[in-house]
Amino acid sequence: MINATRKWIFLKVSSLLMVPFMIWFLIKFLPIYDANYQNIVEFFSSQSSTIFFSIFIIITFFNSALNISEIFEDYINNKKTRKFANMMVYLSSLIIPTITIIILIKL
Repeated sequence: MINATRKWIFLKVSSLLMVPFMIWFLIKFLPIYDANYQNIVEFFSSQSSTIFFSIFIIITFFNSALNISEIFEDYINNKKTRKFANMMVYLSSLIIPTITIIILIKL
């Protein structure tokens, strides 16, 4: 399979996977949006909320990294610069969700 085709398929699948998690997040988070700190901590302390939110964060960062990579392919002409930029995006899309999940687990 061509790399561009694989990337396109991953983009579409991750976009579809994000929809139910976004709906879940909006339904669960909107009632506690104006709540105090303790209510928000209780929300994220729940094991199911932590699991669903962790999956949502992973899928979202994966999707955004693929989208940003496509922008780099279109607008950065220098191959070395494009490769470095892609590497930084992929690295940050691994580090940021990992740190977020670790913090949520410690709540």
